[in-house]
Parts: sequence; structure tokens; C-alpha cells
Amino acid sequence: MKVLLAGGGTAGHINPALAIAGYIKKKRPETEFLFIGNRDGMEQRLVPQAGFEIKSITISGFKRSFSPKSMVENVKTVTRTFTSSHEAKKIISEFKPDICIGTGGYVSGPVIRTASKMGIPCIIHEQNAYPGVTNKMLAKSVEKVMLAVPDAKKYFEKADFVVTGNPVRGDILTADKEESRAELKLDERPMILSFGGSLGARKINEAVADIVARSGKDGRYQHIHAYGKYGDWFPDLVKEKGTDISQCSNLDIRPYIDNMPTCMAAADLVICRAGAITLSEIQAMGKPAILIPSPNVAENHQYHNAMALVNAGAAEIIEESELSGETLMKTVDKMLLDPEKLNTISENSRKMAITDANERIYSVVKKTLGLV
Repeated sequence: MKVLLAGGGTAGHINPALAIAGYIKKKRPETEFLFIGNRDGMEQRLVPQAGFEIKSITISGFKRSFSPKSMVENVKTVTRTFTSSHEAKKIISEFKPDICIGTGGYVSGPVIRTASKMGIPCIIHEQNAYPGVTNKMLAKSVEKVMLAVPDAKKYFEKADFVVTGNPVRGDILTADKEESRAELKLDERPMILSFGGSLGARKINEAVADIVARSGKDGRYQHIHAYGKYGDWFPDLVKEKGTDISQCSNLDIRPYIDNMPTCMAAADLVICRAGAITLSEIQAMGKPAILIPSPNVAENHQYHNAMALVNAGAAEIIEESELSGETLMKTVDKMLLDPEKLNTISENSRKMAITDANERIYSVVKKTLGLV
């Protein structure tokens, strides 16, 4: 069996594709896989790192601004719409997949659309309650639309859909806390894991900097923080607050977390955005979390994602408009100083997890190919 996967731009689209590929490989080791990604996307690093082959096309999205610069970029996007389909067709023709799976992001558009026109069975997966533009456009061209949550149904007209949940990487499901802490050389002090997404989030970085600086001085917490692609100013900010990260053994500050299963398993508390895949992983591991939804997403869907956990007693929320270093520190201290409440939050989070999403998606793949 040959499986072609397309998705990229952010980890939220890439990790589901990797999870799907990993599960299919586990079930059918002889399967051949090929990913198609954007030439400049982070998939170029994450996919080979996971052991899969990737080929590239060039695609971009439309800018909503009418500035001269945006207008120029939009003209380029129109051109890339045609050239990317040609590039995708060439790759698809050479690989000859039995099925194509799209997980969102601009790159999946021309790939899935072209594969469908070539008569190849195609399915897509939507991770959020409010679907992305690409998946909404592709819905009528594919055999099945797989949804993470039932709420997304209303956004797909006449599409053949099934609720599968979000795929979670196998190493997220199997990672052990004590083994992970030993691997990271952590001691008995609480460990905080924080990140604002693959590109970074300025407001989160600014607030977390206060906790990191304090922990560098008093050593009360161990802390792993990823400041993202555009947050390389973070270490200097912490230094301005009186802490030299390079001199503190309890601080692990990086641009990106490549070993997320290990880091999340080891954590006592997670501070992050409320993206769909991240929440699925938090729930699968039963991790207490402070969620800071991004206000810059369609239909404010991260807020609604976060509130689903908050209402179930599975997380705390701080809206970005109320976020500050002081507010974040107070919330962190309050949670970590109450082990009983922390355990309750952890249990409530784990109860929300859909841990068989990988199997559900694999079943859709088999049915689409007539293997059942």
C-alpha cells in the first residue's frame, strides 16, 4: 500500500499527519509513505525527523490586507496556485499512491484537489471545531471528511463525514513520566512546560519571562520553555530581568521542542495555547494546564476549545487580554501549591481524552480502500 500525506505550515497540521502515518506503519509495516509539504514550511524539518520522506511544492495563502505589499503577494499566490498543482501532479504521478490524506494548511489544497482529479481516493482530517478554509474547499472533492468534534459538521455542506477525534502520536500515549524525568535529568522539584506554538507568541513569551527569571534566581521550579521561531529575543529579555539562562541548570530554554512527548510526560504543569492537537495531547496525558487561547484565530475557536476543558474542571484559562507576568505567576503558584487540586484537574483532563482516534482514522482508510 502507498499512502501520500499532505499538510503543513504549523505543527497543528503536521503532527496529525505524522500520527496517522505512524499508526498505519505500525499496522501495516510494508506501507510506503510520502509527504508533500511547502518548501519553506516547518514540515521540512519535522517529517524527515520522524523518519518519512518528503517532497516539496510552493504555495501560499491570500493576504486580507489591501496594502501594495499584500497585493503583490496575492498576485504571487494566484501564480502559485497553478504552478503548485503542476508540481503536485508530477509528484503524485511518480509515487502512484493508493490513497491521499490531507490534514490542512495551504499545501494540502493543490495536492488533494489534484489527486482527486486524477481519480485517486482522498480523505481529509479537520482538527478544529471551526474548520480551516482549505478543508472546507476540499470537502466536496473527497471520499470522507474526518472530524475531531461533532460541532464542525455544520460547516460542511453535503460532505460525507465521520467523527474520529484528533490523532495523537503513539509516543504521546506511551510516554512515561518517571522515565521522561530521568531522561531529562530532572529532580523532584515541579517542572513547568510552556510554549506558544511553533512560531512563538509574544504575549506568552513576555509573561513566561517573569516566571523563568524568578526560577533562575530562587530555583523553586524547573522550566522548559520554547519561545518559537520569532522569539529569539526571549533570552535577552530574561537577562534584563536579572537571570542569565546559560548559568541556570533548572532552566531549559529553546526555540522549539523536538521531543515534546518526553517533555510533556515529564511536566507537572503545562502553559500553552488552546490549539486542537495540543489539547488532545494534554488530555491523553492527563496534564494540568493553564490555557491562553490565541485571539487571532477564526471564530475565536481556541477560546471555545479551552472553555470545554475549563467547564470540565480540566484546566485553567487566562485570556490574552488579561495576561501578565504577575497574573501567570499567581496562577502557576496557586496550582502547583495544591497537589490535591492538581491531581483532580489531571483526572478530569484524562477523562476527556479520545485515545482511539488513530484506530478510527485507520478504519476510514481501510474502508476507503475496500480493505474491510
